[in-house]
This record gives sequence, structure tokens and C-alpha cells, in this order.
Amino acid sequence: MAQSPRQLPTVHGRGAQSSAAPQRFGLAAREVDGDWLDQLEELDGKQPLRTTVTDEHPRSILTFNQSPDIPFDRSVNAYRGCEHGCIYCFARPTHAYHDLSPGLDFETRLFAKPDAARLLRETFAKPSYRCAPLAMGTNTDPYQPIEGRYRITRELLEVCLETRHPVTITTKSDRVIRDLDLLAKLARLDLVAVGVSVTSLDPRLSGLLEPRAAAPAKRLAALGKLVEAGIPAHVSIAPVIPAITDEFMERILVEAAARGVRSASWIMLRLPHEVAPLFREWLTAHYPDRADKVMHIVQSVRNGRDNDPSFFSRMKPSGTWADLFRARFRLACKRHGFNPPDRDLKLDSTRFIRPESHGQMRLF
Repeated sequence: MAQSPRQLPTVHGRGAQSSAAPQRFGLAAREVDGDWLDQLEELDGKQPLRTTVTDEHPRSILTFNQSPDIPFDRSVNAYRGCEHGCIYCFARPTHAYHDLSPGLDFETRLFAKPDAARLLRETFAKPSYRCAPLAMGTNTDPYQPIEGRYRITRELLEVCLETRHPVTITTKSDRVIRDLDLLAKLARLDLVAVGVSVTSLDPRLSGLLEPRAAAPAKRLAALGKLVEAGIPAHVSIAPVIPAITDEFMERILVEAAARGVRSASWIMLRLPHEVAPLFREWLTAHYPDRADKVMHIVQSVRNGRDNDPSFFSRMKPSGTWADLFRARFRLACKRHGFNPPDRDLKLDSTRFIRPESHGQMRLF
């Protein structure tokens, strides 16, 4: 008879509660040995899991998409994996492509791309490249803790400023204000917009949901500093988790409005691939009393499933609960003077200056 998997203790300071191997690609189940055995022993002794960072040297840096559900067609990610550890992160399944767990591996086994700025400049220099807003923070947070050491996001912004290339940023970190000097220069040229995601106003809850992201108060303070610096700022209530975080929707808008923010959006919880079982495990660990209720509502807005992956509907929840959240958000925005995101966050793609190709002599 096969042995049942070893029961893991509650993982403190991390979002995921386990590191189950991905099954979508026919990969063998992970054996409890080597580094993972060391991590189990750390967990048993209540020691924090170690974070490791590996330098990655890709041949290209931009990712293009043709999705009808998102407002950008290109993105850049300085890092792979994210130490913030948000349990609901839709990017977790990307670690499975590398035979790594979307669970604890995603938030402890990170990859940095130190050549990112050079690759971005080379991409911009190609005669075939056509300028359009570049999205940062679409897969992993550009201002996660390791940015303090690597500064790759800052280097990418320097390239955008040099080439007058428009860029949008989404983050859950107040580290974004460390780059206020660059962001202010970009803003004066209508080249940048910054979105800060705020999920709740309860620091304890945020500590469980997104254990290594900035506390809600720090994110709101960062929004205020962005506004003061003249940088287009946007508050994203993302994700809205029914019966867990939805109670904060109106109050987040109140706090953001008080800091001068006038652009807002919300996104319903999405649970693609391995995120669904990881989230269910998190609910069992932290909210067993309401786990069934949460998942019932999630399935009610996703056509009876944990997740709806279809184009056109995956970002548009349906049903009574979705209509209720949508109405609450719309009413609160009207009450506090928020504009639709596309009204305040238009960027200028006409200023683009193509950089010189490597080795090309400067003529003037």
C-alpha cells in the first residue's frame, strides 16, 4: 500500500501551505529528500523557509500576448517567482513549467534576470519594434524584496526614460517610491502610470494572504506619495475574495480617495490550475469555518467551476454575487469621485526614441 504524503505543519510567514508537485505536465510526484527534506525539518522546528535566488540569462525579455481580456499586448518581468507569497497569485502555475512547485517553490526559489535592461534596450533598437505601453508587474511583482538588492526594475525604468517608452507598473509594495525620481520624470512626459494593489485594510489578514508584501497602510501611503509627486496613480482592489476581503471594498476606496487617487478598478478572485488546490488548502488552514461558503460563491461567479479560463469571460465574473460586487464598486466610485482607469491613465507612445544598435557609431 502506498504511503500517504507526510503531513506538513502550518507554514508561518509564507502563503502556500505545501509544495506539491505540478501534475499538468506528467511530472513525477516530488520525493521527500534533499533540499526539500531540509525544508521539512526547518518547518518542524518552526524555522523560516530559506529564500534562494538564481540568476537567469534569457535570450529575450519581452512577452507578447493577444488576449482580448487585458489592456496591454507586451510585458516585461525582472524576476520569476515572487517572495510576496500571495496565496491567490495567478502566476504561481508558471513555476510548473520548470518542474518547480507553484506552492512553496514559487515564493522561495526565485530567479532574477540581471541582463533584463540590456535585452530591453536591444529589443527597442530593432527596426521592426513598434512602440506601445509596456506592462511591468503582470506576472511577478517588480518591487518584491529582492529588488532592493538587484535593482533590475530601476534599470528597466532607466531604459524607458532614455528611450521615452511608455510603461505601466502594478505592485503590492511601497518600494515603488524609491524610484520616485525616475517615475516623476516619466510622468512629466506622460510615459508612466502606477497601480498599487490593496486587498484589505486588516494587517493580520494581509499577513496571511500576502505574507511578505507591504502592509495595507504602507501601500496607501505609497499611493499618496505618488499623487504628491505628480505620478498618475491607480488603486486596484485585487483580488476581491468573497466572504474574506470583499467587506473592505468601499473602505479601500475611501482611503485611496483621501490621498488624492482618482482611478480605481477591482478584479474578482481567479484560481487557475494549481492555484485552486493551494487556495483551498489555505482556506482549510486559516478559515475552516467559512471555506465552503467562499468556494461556493467563487464557483457561482465562474459558471460552476473553481476557475473559468475562457477568453472574454475569465476576467468578467457573472451571476448574482458578481453583479452585487460590481454594483457596490460602481456606487462607491461615484460617491468618492473616481474615474474609469482608461480616462486618467492614457500614455504617450509618440515620443519613442529608438536607441542605437550595439556597435553603431553616433552620427551627431
